[in-house]
Amino acid sequence: MEKIELKLEGMHCGSCAIGIQMIASALDGVSSAQVDYNTKKGVFEFDSAKVSKEKIIKAIEELGYKAT
Repeated sequence: MEKIELKLEGMHCGSCAIGIQMIASALDGVSSAQVDYNTKKGVFEFDSAKVSKEKIIKAIEELGYKAT
């Protein structure tokens, strides 16, 4: 398992954070997604054999947020 922390830009409220958590958690290979609206950061645990960091970032950016 790998763990990454991403800086997230574009969130306006707690619901934004929940939406990011839901979309990331739905990806095959992501075992944990925790997004904190107050710190504008997300921590994602994933199986790199099933999903890449780039795919997680792309899914977040497709929702209209910026992840770095």
